[in-house]
This record gives sequence, structure tokens and C-alpha cells, in this order.
Amino acid sequence: MAANPKQANEKVTSFLLDDKEVNSFGDESILQVAKRNNIEIPHLCYKEGYRPDGNCRACVVEIEGERVLAPSCCRKPTEGMKVNSSNERARLSQKMVLELLLSDMPQQGKSPYKLDSELDYWSAKLSLYNPRFEERNQLKADVSHPAIAVNLDACIQCTRCVRACREEQVNDVIGYAFRGKNSKIVFDTDELMGESTCVACGECVQACPTGALMPAKNVGLVEPDKKIDSVCPYCGVGCLLSFNIKNNHIQYVEGRDGPANKSRLCVKGRYGFDYVHHPDRLKKPMIRRENSIKTPEVVKPEDMHKFFREATWDEALEFSAQGFNKLKKEKGSQSLAGFGCAKGSNEEAYLVQKLVRTGFNNNNVDHCTRLCHASSVAALLETIGSGAVSNQVSDGSYADVIIVIGSRPHENHPVAATFLKNASERGSKLIFIEPYQSDIALHASHFLQLRPGTDVLLLNAMMHVIINEKIHNEKFINEHTKGFENISKVVKDYSPEKVSPICGIDAELIKEVARLYATSDSSIIFWGMGISQHIHGTDNARCLISLALMTGQIGRESTGLHPLRGQNNVQGASDVGLIPMVYPDYQPVTDKSVRDKFEKLWGQSLDPNNGKTVVEIMHAIHNEEINGLYIMGENPAMSDPNLNHAREALSKLEHMVVQDIFFTETCGYADVILPASAFPEKNGTFTNTDRRVQLGRQALNPPGEAKQDLWIIQEIAKRMGLNWNYENTKDVFNEIRLATPSMAGITWERLENVDSLTYPLTNVGDPGEPIIFKDGVFPTDDGKGRFVAAEYTKPAELPNNDFPFVFMTGRQLEHWHTGTMTRHSRVLDAIEPGPCVLINPEDLKLLSLKSGDMLIIESRRGKISATTRADEGMQRGVVMMPFSFNEAAANLITNEALDPVGKIPEFKYCAVTLKAGQRPGDIIDKKQIKNKKSDISYLYGS
Repeated sequence: MAANPKQANEKVTSFLLDDKEVNSFGDESILQVAKRNNIEIPHLCYKEGYRPDGNCRACVVEIEGERVLAPSCCRKPTEGMKVNSSNERARLSQKMVLELLLSDMPQQGKSPYKLDSELDYWSAKLSLYNPRFEERNQLKADVSHPAIAVNLDACIQCTRCVRACREEQVNDVIGYAFRGKNSKIVFDTDELMGESTCVACGECVQACPTGALMPAKNVGLVEPDKKIDSVCPYCGVGCLLSFNIKNNHIQYVEGRDGPANKSRLCVKGRYGFDYVHHPDRLKKPMIRRENSIKTPEVVKPEDMHKFFREATWDEALEFSAQGFNKLKKEKGSQSLAGFGCAKGSNEEAYLVQKLVRTGFNNNNVDHCTRLCHASSVAALLETIGSGAVSNQVSDGSYADVIIVIGSRPHENHPVAATFLKNASERGSKLIFIEPYQSDIALHASHFLQLRPGTDVLLLNAMMHVIINEKIHNEKFINEHTKGFENISKVVKDYSPEKVSPICGIDAELIKEVARLYATSDSSIIFWGMGISQHIHGTDNARCLISLALMTGQIGRESTGLHPLRGQNNVQGASDVGLIPMVYPDYQPVTDKSVRDKFEKLWGQSLDPNNGKTVVEIMHAIHNEEINGLYIMGENPAMSDPNLNHAREALSKLEHMVVQDIFFTETCGYADVILPASAFPEKNGTFTNTDRRVQLGRQALNPPGEAKQDLWIIQEIAKRMGLNWNYENTKDVFNEIRLATPSMAGITWERLENVDSLTYPLTNVGDPGEPIIFKDGVFPTDDGKGRFVAAEYTKPAELPNNDFPFVFMTGRQLEHWHTGTMTRHSRVLDAIEPGPCVLINPEDLKLLSLKSGDMLIIESRRGKISATTRADEGMQRGVVMMPFSFNEAAANLITNEALDPVGKIPEFKYCAVTLKAGQRPGDIIDKKQIKNKKSDISYLYGS
């Protein structure tokens, strides 16, 4: 970015620019100084934030005493230098460059692909309209990609797209090939864009100054009515963006220079918003028809009117509230439960948990955090007293050593992954630990492809090395922790030589990685659901925390612990109490002093007992303990493990109200369906994985009779007898500040001005704390961190001769969770239109199949069919699928076995058998199973 003149301790250089005395700060170029001082110098290859390339020469200036004109984007000023950007010599050269480039445009005129072409702007600025040079032969358009159109007839070869792809996003797809008049921009080895390895992040489109790269369907030629600044609703990175709106329709999306994304976006953030305009959006309330009997079978959207009739809002809301009131009266308050949504705002999450606690009078409220990082949060609270990240992604990306474990950030958190790849390019040691060798392994200095479910073995072995070689931080341990003696005893039995045959990592590599992590000046750990979604997920996280504590790699810049949060607001929803055992700010519901405080704030008595979690609620429905369920934005009929069990539970409910934007799989089991607002249709705050509270602004009106979620929640509450009178989102946010001490200093007005504030922020006007646990002080009873040892336990369900393969679920770059949004996006669904299962090519040969054939995957709970995709990154004996596709719902076969502490299901491990699709009798030959058993024998035990 342009240098900040207010930054302390920067070198100041004074010089003359167009006879005006100016100062440069730090490493600023002449062009950057000019821009800051509102002096216009033509430029095309320069883009703020990118490495200057200096190849277009439109920005040349004359420097007194120098024979050759200098590109101002690359040249740094020196003390006393005299620079002229607009005298006759400089201007003549600038005009010549622009005229030559203009002559290469289609019809030698304005760009036909971009309304705000920078070449057109500078040509007009310098009064250049009719170039004198011959027109070149134009290249044909490439429209092979569903998201991006390639118009190389408008390309000026500024290479901004090359730098965008290679240096910003680090995807290495776009290059510059051939020589002379044949030189051109290419994708991979001169492929069509749609056939290349392009991930459609759109960084090149945002960088292109002429429209040579533009959004497909010519949307760049539409003049928007308005531009609304907001935040991305997909993953937890929290990218800031702008919606360009025309006639209540999102035309295109641009990245903003936010603290978490620096203008970068991924394919979902840039091209994944057309779902809001999909004709299948719910537009009217619906009530189940009286003769419609619930069964475990999923109701298809095209059949919804067979089971539901349209209703007025008054009727639907009355029916919703009366059903809950009736059950509460007849069967008691514990017969009700509620699911909130990590896609919704902090304000919506706060009201859902308040509705359950004050309207239902229990703590049976949860959301999808239970299915992602519940075990991580449990371990963090237990050991260091806070369930949030210690350091932000941007800070961690400058660490000397970066461990990424149990996460594929290039698919799950794509923009965060770009900063990790940038760090690797700068020389940081990137250590990638994952069962699946995904693309980010190419950027890693060390890749450890451990066997699924063996994390505790590997991490204990690393601690064994650190303690055995005495490279632990004894001073930090003595002053800031307790429990080290016990963990030392436990890990003594986990030597690298002992665990290596089981986890599949060479003992010397384990030692090398342990030494790197322990001895660097700054090391940080990022992890994802490959750590948490196990029955030993809490133990996995305990080990990571212990690694940081014993080495003192926490509480300082570029150190610490960062569980990469999945959903855009799973951090915020948890912060404001959308979980069954704590009120807002993680204050225990079982603590009487805490409960007294909330009873005073909310004006009524509260349940003193912990509520049930997501999976526990499903079990309670089967046991007829819970009979009514309110669901705002969740889709448990797709997201829960062992879906047959979950769907059967939903079909047993006496009264269920679902509030959503599409007719999801869960809607088919509802008694009332309430049409809600999509993300761009409402205001609210959202907290990203970095603890940044950010403002989402309404850009559109909801379709038909769909309503704002806050209004719906409040109307149900009123009809249940609660005296709620919030006039707007700001009113709810102000109550959150009262209930959540760590956010007390964040004001709505300040967010409107700065977009993003980091908690803890307890006093109005404070800057917030991007790094917590400074000086080794933890928010525990005694201020110390606690070592909690973990022993290795095997997964709940091991392969055997009948089910010889391991099955894992995961995310896909183009789709999100259960697909409610992304499967309704034209672009995203066009890129990845159907379910696939990743499988090692050798296993395909074993099954006499090839990539693209149909495969049946069957567990003890169910079976699905999907297309195979050969992937050498997969280990032998392991297959993986995304869970976004209802036609092959991966969670039909996953195991609902729970982590005993975090209560999270084991999505990352279950045993399956495979056979060719369309041939039910074609079961794998038992001899072949025995021949490959050695590959997975470590899983069986003796």
C-alpha cells in the first residue's frame, strides 16, 4: 500500500515535485508522493499495493541532471531532487506511450469492455483521441470461463494481471509469453481460461485497467445506481467488499482495502452473490397442510406446495408462537430448543439465544460451531481462558515459522491462504501438516502427510523432542504456566521413532519440524477442522496449545494460536452466547453471579443448567424429551452427522419453525416456514476469525414478502409474551455491548466510520487488542496457562475387511457447507456442478475404475453415489467428499460419535466400503482387500 506519512520512525526525504516542495516517507516512490499530494501523473502498469513494474512508461518524469526519463512508479526520491512530471519533455513521452497503447484498442477507440478504463481516462486527460498509428491484428475473445471473459484485443500488456495472479494471490496461472508482436498474456501453457487451473478469484479482473479481463456477461458495462460498502458472508476471513447495485440487483462485486483482505477476494466473494436473485427464493410464509404427514424422506423444492400452503405473516407468526407456547405449557420448558445461524449477524444470534433463554426458558440453544470448532474452543477455554484467536492472520503471516495443520486454507479460507503463500515467498518456513496433499503443500518448506486420526501421536512426539533436547522455554514455563511436569511425563512415551510407523511421518522430519518451531524467534499455529472434527478433537487442540506454551510462542507479534473460524460469523455468534453452556462473552450459565447479572439485564429468571448441544438435541428428540424446535438459518438435515438419524429426528417433532431464504432440506420437516432476508438485504455486525467486528450494510430489499430476520425473531418473541421493542439493529447492538464486556467500547457510530474494530475493546476510543496474552498473562483464575496432557486414542470407527476405506468430509473452494447459497449461484455451480469423491489413482485401479466413473460409498449408516476424481494428493485407503450436494449428501454416511468434551461429531473419520456405481453386486474382491491391508493396518490395532 502507499506509505503512511503518519507512521513513526520513517525516513523523511524532501524534494521538489513540479516546483512544489514535498516530502516522501519511508520507501515511497515519486508516484506515490505525487498521488498523496494530488499531483496527477499518468500511469497504467502501476496499481497501489502491487510491486511496481515500470513497464508501461506512461508515468515517466524528468529528473534534473539525468539524461533519461525515469518511471515515477519505481524511482525513489533523494534529498534535494528536482522532479518535473508535466514539462514538455515528460508530457511528450507520456502522450506517445498513451497514443501507442490507444492505437492497439479495438477500433482504436475507447475500451468496449470497461466503463472506467484507465487508458481512456488518461487519454482524455491528455487530449488524445485519434491515434496516428496502424491498428494491430486483434485476438479473438475467450469466453470459455463462466466467471471471467478474456478480451486480449484490449490488452496493453501492463502485466498487472500477472502480478495479481502470481504475487498477490500466488496462484501462478497467468503468465507473459512469446516475443515481440507475438507477445501476449497466457493462462498456464497458453490454455483457454476455462480449461486452465484458474481458481476464478477475479484479482486479475480487478487489476485490469482496460477490461481485457472482465466479468462475464458484460456486467462491467453497466453503470451502477449505487455502491454499498459491506463485508463478505462466506468464510471467517471477513473480507471487505463493495456491492455495485443497479435496479435492486447486484451487478458486480469489488474487493475493498480491508484489514483482513487488502482488496483481495476469492471466487465466492467476487462471483457468489447471484444466489440472492435466484427465482427459488422464499417469498411468502408457508404453513404445513393439515393432511401432510412428516416422514424422514426429504421433500424436494419442486414439491413444496404439495406439503405447504401460503399464509399471511400474521397467521404464520401466530401459528409459530402458539405451537411453542402450547408445548411449553403441556410438556414443560425443556421440551423446546433453538438453532441459530453462523451466517447471520451478531444481533440476530444475540436475539435467538435471548429468545430461547427468556421465551423458551432453557439453554437448549446452539449453532454450527458445535460442528466445527467446539472442541478447539473447549480446549482454549480450559487452558488459556479464552476461546478466540491470539493473533490475527495478517500478523501471523510475518512469522518465521508458520504451522498449518488440519486445514486446507486455499480452499477453506482462500484470501488468508494468499497471505500465508506470500509469507512463504518472503522466506518464512511454512510447515503444512495434513492427510491430504492439497495445493498449499507446493508452497510449504515442509509437508507432513500424516495418517488420518494420528494428530495426537505426531504432536506429542514434537513435544517429546522439544523437552528431550531442552529447547523449551523454561523461563516462560516457570513464570506463566502450570502443569508442565505432568505433560513431560506423558510425552516421554511418544518418541518420534515410536510414533513414526503409526502416523506415517519420518522420525527425522518430526525432529526437524519440532526444532524449527521451538527455536525460531516467532512461530504461529493455524488449524482447522481437521484438528477439531474428531472424537479426540479437544485433545488435538490441547496438544497445539501445549506446544505454544512450552516454547513461549504466544503473546507476542507473529506468534500464538489461531483456529481458523469457518463461517463468516461463527466467532461472533459464539461471542454473543449462541451456545448452550455460556451467556454472551463466554460467561457460564451455571455461575450464579453471572446468572444474576443476566436476570437483571433481561428482567426474568433464567435456567441454571447447561443446555443441550446440536447432536444431543437430535438424540433428545428421538427420546421424546424435545418436541419443538426453532431454526433460524441452519440446515441440520444436511449438516448433521448420520443424516438418516437426524432426518428421522426432525420428522418426529410436533412443532418446528424454520426461517430461511430457500426451501432447504430442513424446511421439508417444518410446520411453519418463514421467508427471511439474505446477507446483502440487511444491516448488522459480523465478527471474523481475527476478532474483528465489522459492519455489513444493506444493499438490497428482500424479495416478495420476505422480511428482515431481526423483525421475525422479535415478532415471535412478542407473541410468546416477551416485551421486546428494538427499533433497529443499532438498538440490539447496544444491548450486546452491555452483555459483552469485551465489546463494550465498540460503538455503532465508530463502526460506521472505520468499518472494522478488534476486540477486546472495553473503553470507547481505545484501539482494540489485535494481540492478546501479552507478557504471558492469561485470563484464567491465576493468570497462568495450563498444560493439559493428551493420550492417543483411536477413532471411534476403524476400517475392517467389510469397510476397508477411511472416509473424510471437507470443503470445496466453489461451494459452502450445505450449498444453500452457492448451489443457487450460477457461476459457482457452473464451475463445480455436481458431487465428486477424491480418491488416489491406485485405489481407482484397485476398483477397476477410472476418473469420472460413478462410485458407491457405503458406511454402516448409509450410502451415496458420486463421480470419482483421481487425486494423487489423497493417501491410499482414504477418500474425501464435500458435503454441499443434496444429491450425494456426504453426511448420510458420517459417524455421530462425539468428542466427550467439545461434543463435536467425528466428521473426519469413518469406515466405508467402495464399489462401482450402477453395479450393486460388484463388491471389492476380498483378496485385493487383504493385499492392501498393510497400508491401513495401523488403524486396526493388534
